[in-house]
Amino acid sequence: MSLSSPETTRQKHPLWQPGVSANPAGRPKGSKNKLGEAFVAALHEDFQEHGVKVIETVRVEKPDVYLKVIAQIIPKEFTIKTDAFDGITDEQLAAIVAAARASLGIIEGSAIDVSPEAGGEPSQILPPVQEAG
Repeated sequence: MSLSSPETTRQKHPLWQPGVSANPAGRPKGSKNKLGEAFVAALHEDFQEHGVKVIETVRVEKPDVYLKVIAQIIPKEFTIKTDAFDGITDEQLAAIVAAARASLGIIEGSAIDVSPEAGGEPSQILPPVQEAG
């Protein structure tokens, strides 16, 4: 019994020339995705009707399955950027905070907690932005 090399087992004359398709008409448009699209549409329709209730039921009755689904849908690589303000001076950071407060309508020295527990009354005083220097 002799071992044959890949060169001897490969056809010397291929059935088609390189770059020439065996099916020149090609696959009919949309045929590849019809089943997938129908499945996603049916899944979407079912989720619209039952989704929130099912998620809650799974979370309560099968927390292991619930966590497995969460683990499957979050990105495999999760990077937390810890150097977001590296290279920014204190003055620049103070300007960013002041701009954020202004865009939120926060007046320095006061803020309104609108949570139901606070009843919309002022309950927290934000310290004024301190100038670096």
